[in-house]
Amino acid sequence: MYQLGQSIKSKPRNPEINKGRHPRAKLGFILMSTDLAAESDFFDIAPYDVAVHVTRLKTDDYTTNETLSRHIEFMADAASRIQPDTKPNVISYSCTSGSIVIGEEKIKEEIKKGAPYAIPMTLVTGVIDALKELKIKNLVVGTPYLDEINTKEAEFLYKKGFSIINIQGLNLSKGIEFGRVTPEYWIKFAEEINEKDADAIFLSCGGIRSTEVIDKIEQKIGKPVITSNQAQMWSCLRRAGVNDNISGFGELFNLSLTK
Repeated sequence: MYQLGQSIKSKPRNPEINKGRHPRAKLGFILMSTDLAAESDFFDIAPYDVAVHVTRLKTDDYTTNETLSRHIEFMADAASRIQPDTKPNVISYSCTSGSIVIGEEKIKEEIKKGAPYAIPMTLVTGVIDALKELKIKNLVVGTPYLDEINTKEAEFLYKKGFSIINIQGLNLSKGIEFGRVTPEYWIKFAEEINEKDADAIFLSCGGIRSTEVIDKIEQKIGKPVITSNQAQMWSCLRRAGVNDNISGFGELFNLSLTK
């Protein structure tokens, strides 16, 4: 029994050590400070033995092309803060519109500066991976964004080789508003903007609550649904060597990477 003034002396032991709770892979994500959805989506999707590490960029709660362009200033520093001792396999900048406005390669260069041990990624890189994997050509896009951002996104996807049959935004300007749109509304919105000639619907934005209703939307419209967080997570897992089929997150997670 311990008594005041007594020095503690533990017995010598040989504790059992393994690779920790997440031996298969560790994924890092750089989120916006206003993002209310992505963190929960990542933890919902991740297999038990895959780690999810998150840091956040201080961002304006007003989403325009100009405010998005500023994210690059702090990208390397944010990447360096994501569990550097465990060295994540992949680190991804988790903003669809920001990835488009700033540019994939520029973002990857900055992530690599901060975390040279990790595969650098952007959210839209994952989206393009997913659309190609599903062999999508004709696309309908739904977003929460202002139309100045929707225009940038349409141009980006067009240059990537996709036919944009329809793109519609909610013309919201604040990131907090993005995350407060209900999942049920995204179901209705997807049905409203769907076109019979579209191969798939892409619900764009890492800060919206669309990932949790992918299966419901696919059942209603009878075609694949891509969301920003689903596609990003799928692509990051594949890059880290994790090829699990995961139920509840659409047709995409029943496919294997063809690259």
